[in-house]
Amino acid sequence: MELWYTEKHTEYASFSIKVDKQLYSGESDLQRIDVFESKEFGRVLTLDGYLMLTEKDEFIYHEMITHVAMCVHPAAKKILVIGGGDGGTVRELLRYDSVESVDLVEIDEEVVNVSKEYLPQTACQLDNPKVHCFYEDGLKFIRRVNDEYDVIIVDSTDPFGPGEGLFTREFYGNCFKALHDDGIMVNQHESPFYESDAYAMQRAHKRICQSFPISKVYQVHIPTYPSGHWLFGFASKKYHPVRDVDWDRWNSLGIRTKYYNTALHAGSFALPTYVEEMLRDVEA
Repeated sequence: MELWYTEKHTEYASFSIKVDKQLYSGESDLQRIDVFESKEFGRVLTLDGYLMLTEKDEFIYHEMITHVAMCVHPAAKKILVIGGGDGGTVRELLRYDSVESVDLVEIDEEVVNVSKEYLPQTACQLDNPKVHCFYEDGLKFIRRVNDEYDVIIVDSTDPFGPGEGLFTREFYGNCFKALHDDGIMVNQHESPFYESDAYAMQRAHKRICQSFPISKVYQVHIPTYPSGHWLFGFASKKYHPVRDVDWDRWNSLGIRTKYYNTALHAGSFALPTYVEEMLRDVEA
């Protein structure tokens, strides 16, 4: 008997991966967590039935949510990651010797535990002494913080369930408050392709624009995410993500990446016309 993992992207479109075996299935206090093994994509992590990452393409997501901000900011030392319990974003951040500390705020400790056991490719730096884990709601955590971080990365799930509070105007306003005067926030910004995802993307962009003077969107291709066309948001108090960058500085670091490079960084902010129109509709 063949076993397939299938995620419904819309009422009329689904995405499937043939599964060799199920490595883990459990319920935390917040959600169901599953890990599958597949020939095509390696290990697959799902939360409440929604695909979070696969070993084959997770590098695309984690490099692009991390290195854009780290390239733009000339001296990021203290970083906050909200979500990201799989550890992939932390892994990429700790490739920078200049990073002194990373605070990881994950609402579900079981996601971290499962990732450490079954996803060592992403979770390999979660026990690094530079990493401090807080198992609580990111919305509540950020309310207590003022002028503390150089970069905030919002590595959240979709805007429902445990991740819903990370898409509110209050949350983005508190992120602004938690950043230094030259701080940067990057968030996973959903997809512009399917109608329900596009609505969530527009809603998030509108709220971020209300909090940050610089708010831009960049794109990435992630094969296992709905439509494959995914967006990230870049919000800053000071830096434009393309005009205010010392490309030579980042290239001189010698960080070896599989997807990210500085030319792609600049080009990723050039968006399809239909996406630009969607963003303009909510920027006014």
